[in-house]
Amino acid sequence: MHSRNRHQNRYDLKLLIKATPELSHHVSINQHGSETIDFAHPEAVKILNRALLKSFYGIDHWDIPKDYLCPPVPGRADYVHTIADLIGVKSGATVRVLDIGTGANCVYPLIGNAEYKWSFVGSDVDKTAVMNAEKIINDNRLQDIEIRLQKGKNIFSGIIFEGEKFTLSMCNPPFHASAEEANVGSIRKWKNLGKGIKGLNFGGKSNELWTEGGEKKFVTDMIQESALFKDQCLWFTTLVSKETNLPLYEKTLKALLPLEVRILPMEQGQKKSRVLAWRFQHTCG
Repeated sequence: MHSRNRHQNRYDLKLLIKATPELSHHVSINQHGSETIDFAHPEAVKILNRALLKSFYGIDHWDIPKDYLCPPVPGRADYVHTIADLIGVKSGATVRVLDIGTGANCVYPLIGNAEYKWSFVGSDVDKTAVMNAEKIINDNRLQDIEIRLQKGKNIFSGIIFEGEKFTLSMCNPPFHASAEEANVGSIRKWKNLGKGIKGLNFGGKSNELWTEGGEKKFVTDMIQESALFKDQCLWFTTLVSKETNLPLYEKTLKALLPLEVRILPMEQGQKKSRVLAWRFQHTCG
């Protein structure tokens, strides 16, 4: 886990319950005699996120609609800190970030704004997700975060306006290629939790979990479209969950003659991931 990540240690449930009392209804004692929550229970996971965002990032009001993605906050924070290193840990609203697929949870902008005072534009294809993200922003009076609805199948077109500049873009792409593949992933997670097969404890609508062609096509399309916006965004970044896809991405990038390509490792416990980052010039515009 990144050295600046606030979640290096076990959750301090007493501290979290003090910030969000309803979390206490989901605390139990595990087989080792320690307090824990049931990570297989969607409501428990959501309230834990609410407590983490309030305790560590000053977000007083946070909620998501039923069945929408409820991402683990520590992992999301790692991505934010990793790209902060990429640009030299700059802080302030002059750093402008585009979060592609921000979701109903809006977690990346919330963390990035709280930790570094960056300004954000979040985009999503889901109207309900956009409305909920806007509600979170308005309820917490966050002036440096804006949400835009992506009406087409493009990634940057229609979202980055003419003359607009971004320091970097970020994305956690849907990595499954079909609903069936997403269900297999769900079954695997439930088995890892030692539970019977149910739904997704972290939720997730179809566009959040899978897309035609999966991560491979989505990221390849993103790379190709990014070349059209090389004068408006300095660094383009995306999470890559499948390491075996990296050679394809690097080959796609090579054909576009980027100035620089970097692969930034990320690790949380036994989970290993990486950020693919590329740029076409030294400065933006």
